[in-house]
Amino acid sequence: MSKRGNVWLAVAGVVRSEDGRWLVVKKKYGGLKGKWSFPAGFVEQYETVDEAVKREVLEETGVTVTVEGLIGVRSGVIKNEISDNMLIFLCRPQDDAVIFQQSELSDAAFMTKEALEDDPDTSLLIHSCINQVNLSLLKGTEPMNPGDIFGYSSYKLFF
Repeated sequence: MSKRGNVWLAVAGVVRSEDGRWLVVKKKYGGLKGKWSFPAGFVEQYETVDEAVKREVLEETGVTVTVEGLIGVRSGVIKNEISDNMLIFLCRPQDDAVIFQQSELSDAAFMTKEALEDDPDTSLLIHSCINQVNLSLLKGTEPMNPGDIFGYSSYKLFF
């Protein structure tokens, strides 16, 4: 069992620039080593999922984003042991200057849809996402309190 237990929760940021380019990264490790993928990572115990995606995109690429909403869920089971789940968020960049995290990544860039479609190193998730015609967007509410009895330090809904 890993330090995350047998149920994993991760987030990915689908970041599109105003001119339609996609922010992608190449990891130095794991199953996506050498492949273009979206900036992504695990949710930490002290944060909501939308806070996690903003942190991950910033840590990996240096790009500050605004979360537009939730657009998808990836869910799988690894070797009949680990439930691996990822929430996929649409994000808007506040700038397009990429300074990638060299300890984890070999590259990061804003790329066109055509360049990603033609690159053999583009991941399945990117191919699936960039070819969606209609992305459904679940927007997050402002923080709220469902009742002091629950003890939430942060609470949001996405509709």
